[in-house]
Amino acid sequence: MTVARAVTVSAQYLAAGGGGIAGVARLSIQALPTGMAVNALAVEDSADHTIGLVPVRAFAGNRGRFVAANARCLLQGRTIIYDFAGTARAHLPLLGRRSRYAVWIHGTEAWGYPVPRPDYFAAIRGADLVLANSQYTLDRARETIGPLANAHLCWLGTEHDDAPAPILDADRPPMVLFVGRNDNILAKGQDILINIWPTVVAAVPTARLVFAGGGSHLGTVRDLARASTVAANIDVLGFVAMAEMEKLWCRATAFALLSHVEGFGLVFTEAMRYGVPVIASTDDASSEVNLDGVTGYNVARSRPSDATDRIIALLRNPDLARSLGRAGFDRWHRHFRYSAFEQRFRATTRDLLTH
Repeated sequence: MTVARAVTVSAQYLAAGGGGIAGVARLSIQALPTGMAVNALAVEDSADHTIGLVPVRAFAGNRGRFVAANARCLLQGRTIIYDFAGTARAHLPLLGRRSRYAVWIHGTEAWGYPVPRPDYFAAIRGADLVLANSQYTLDRARETIGPLANAHLCWLGTEHDDAPAPILDADRPPMVLFVGRNDNILAKGQDILINIWPTVVAAVPTARLVFAGGGSHLGTVRDLARASTVAANIDVLGFVAMAEMEKLWCRATAFALLSHVEGFGLVFTEAMRYGVPVIASTDDASSEVNLDGVTGYNVARSRPSDATDRIIALLRNPDLARSLGRAGFDRWHRHFRYSAFEQRFRATTRDLLTH
């Protein structure tokens, strides 16, 4: 058995800050076995760049040129790994020698939310390997698309193997951090957090709610925050550069993201890496990553008072927050650091990448 020497990772975004799916594509590049001839294509990146030693060709939104580049990779017989089903539509199996390909499924695109996408489903069904980021995603995809015999579970992880250095700040105020893009009509619970914040501030007057992340609905989040009776206790930062994010994580008392669209929740693993307890939702895959009562709490979106109670408990009791944060760090170290992901990814893709 010999290792395939030519692999292409084909993605929407690969530049840092491109969101969770871009993060998974970057992880995939980094986790490929050494000795392969690896390149990458990114349809929406604005400029060519590299990830480690891997060259990334950017197409600045030019889909025609991107599809043509994928076709050239196919004609060269390269194995292709697509970041998600939308990108995998660029795969043209009728062009001469058919390349093998894998596709990641992340969640809503494989569940048919907000509307079913038959073209996405066809790209998933046609793959030689379907990489599911969680059991929840895999189960829902099979309910929607069918059996998917070539699908395998591969939990995600952070891009780091090392723990961050602590930033000591004894005077930091109690703070709940939200990190995520403001898309999908606030499907990640931004409005829920803003709506409950007056009650949190009534119990913990110095409590701060901080939003980090861009997206098409960033203006909506800012409008909701400005309209709050405790607007002075809410910060909507927009996009935050990586170096500044580290400071935010180290200041956070807790992390909260109450979503109904997470297929995994990569940001939860980052919170755990920093030892920050997580408050997540029971309405999607979040509870597969965050363990209720162990690494944080999982609450139903339909019961915002439960989220309020958990947040107040953590902000009032630093020892409780630290205890849950330590358990989260231990879970990250066992399951979600980079080397744990690399081991899973290589085992799952071994058959695809060998011949």
